[in-house]
Amino acid sequence: MDQSELDMAGLNLEDEQPQEVILDEPAKPPAAVEKLIEEAKAALAAQEKGEKRSLSMVVIGHVDAGKSTMMGRLLYELGRVDEKKRIANERGSAKIGKSSFSWAWELDGTQEERERGITMDIALQTLNTPHRIITILDAPGHKDFIPNMISGASQADSALLVVDAAVGEFEAGFERGGQTREHLLLVRSLGVGQVIVAVNKLDQVEWAKSRYEEICELLKPFLIQSGFHPSKTKTVPVAAMEGVNLSQREPVNCALYTWYKGPTLVDLLDALDPPTRDINAPLRFPISNVFKGATSGIAVSGRVCGGVVVAGERLRIVPGDESATVKAIDSDGDGLPWAGAGSNVNLTLTGVDPISLNIGSVLCRPAQIVPLASSFTAKIIVFDIQIPITSGTSIELFHHSRDVPASISRLIAVLDRSNGSVVKNKPRVLTKNMSAEVEISLRSSTYSGPASRAMPIPLEPFSVNKEMGRILIRRGGETIGAGVVLELLT
Repeated sequence: MDQSELDMAGLNLEDEQPQEVILDEPAKPPAAVEKLIEEAKAALAAQEKGEKRSLSMVVIGHVDAGKSTMMGRLLYELGRVDEKKRIANERGSAKIGKSSFSWAWELDGTQEERERGITMDIALQTLNTPHRIITILDAPGHKDFIPNMISGASQADSALLVVDAAVGEFEAGFERGGQTREHLLLVRSLGVGQVIVAVNKLDQVEWAKSRYEEICELLKPFLIQSGFHPSKTKTVPVAAMEGVNLSQREPVNCALYTWYKGPTLVDLLDALDPPTRDINAPLRFPISNVFKGATSGIAVSGRVCGGVVVAGERLRIVPGDESATVKAIDSDGDGLPWAGAGSNVNLTLTGVDPISLNIGSVLCRPAQIVPLASSFTAKIIVFDIQIPITSGTSIELFHHSRDVPASISRLIAVLDRSNGSVVKNKPRVLTKNMSAEVEISLRSSTYSGPASRAMPIPLEPFSVNKEMGRILIRRGGETIGAGVVLELLT
């Protein structure tokens, strides 16, 4: 056999047994999809009236307040983590000299997170309480990872704020530049209306009632000022590392129970109000992560922001003109025939080039395509900023998991914060704590001459779809404002 024949043989062109081609599953016929959607809507309506209601909760707070530890311990106490895994985490963390992080390892899974002892990305877990199924989004507290935290908060219905009761630690998180304040403002502006404050590490101040009350008094006015209704905010004293007052009132002889007679953390979680879901709206599914599917195809994760998605239907990917077939839907490892508004799920897609799936793209039905815009008007609230906002200010615009460069191209009016009436037209600057109507235009991310245009992003006015109409504005690494989209211009 000479060299040329060997070369040809290496190309496998003369293969006797041709390989079988795996065909993508065809999409279901429209009639079957319609029928499934009707069934799903009926089932979801029944679920709303049922005992077990589902909601999602983002866990927020200053770095090192004990968020991941509390969630890891809670998952263990509610039977979501088995003894074997707990012991493995305990050994592994002791081995690298971080034994106090053993509970947090349940949620901080990557090597870098474990070595540095901080959360960097959003971890998803599910908790079952007697009347609620709660999807937990464990958010990073470090200010370098706020974009990840925004991505988590935009998928949540409620928030659990963890604060550190140790002297000096609470103050560090709450003073200017701490994450306790910024996180609270962020989740409120992303539409989270109810918050539970867990005052953690009370064992470090000998369970002092005075310290607990001092923290509650400091937080109360700030929560009201941020826009949380007093009836929707609850506080609870806990010690996550010791497991005190998380799911049971134990150990009974703990000094905490000499003065605290209230509910445990799980009791409060169990009483959270699930929001009403809009299952009749057009389907909107913003993608928050793209990864390789378990079997074949590409999987995307995110939250259904309206309508119902069913397995087997063909969806458009916006922006772009690609479509994909939903092969499977799964939530926490369980396969589902459909998912309704408000559920955090993974979709396995087939018949699509992975290149056209980007974080921030939106899946929708071909008949009800989400509009695209590169400039729009918005009503914003300016946070506590040092440098005022003028017309032409460059900003970073956050919408769901997408962040794009933009600029505030026009200041239209200053509004009264309490009733929304116009106080002044065409202001020259916006200073801290103002409410205003502005025009925002996207900038192109490349600097290739004057002709480059900004790519429009999928948006909807707040009046049409609340979740698709919320935005956040950041500049130079700090959040300067948040608001809602009023109307799309171009």
